[in-house]
Amino acid sequence: QVHLVESGGGLVQPGDSLRLSCAASGFTFSSYTMSWYRQAPGKEREWVADITDTGGVTSYVDSVKGRFTISRDNTKNTVFLQMNSLKSEDTAVYYCRTDVGRAYWGQGTQVTVSS
Repeated sequence: QVHLVESGGGLVQPGDSLRLSCAASGFTFSSYTMSWYRQAPGKEREWVADITDTGGVTSYVDSVKGRFTISRDNTKNTVFLQMNSLKSEDTAVYYCRTDVGRAYWGQGTQVTVSS
């Protein structure tokens, strides 16, 4: 069974950094693109970043380019999201996603950026 578990969220001040992790199991992790999404209260879930199977190609939504970095460790079946220079508008629940025949989502981890 595909299982994704996010961790690393928390309450931080503007300008701070967080590193999110997503631990994956139940599929051949190294064969699949992984993604991060986020959802703020009252808003639609928004795509944030993608990373291809071996980590060679990454993509980001414009609002996080230059601040966020997606990476993966295929030996540990884990994908990361390094978030720097955080802004209040980054406040959201962050979700890990993969498509293994269908979309699978983690439970989400809360990121709150507030002074």
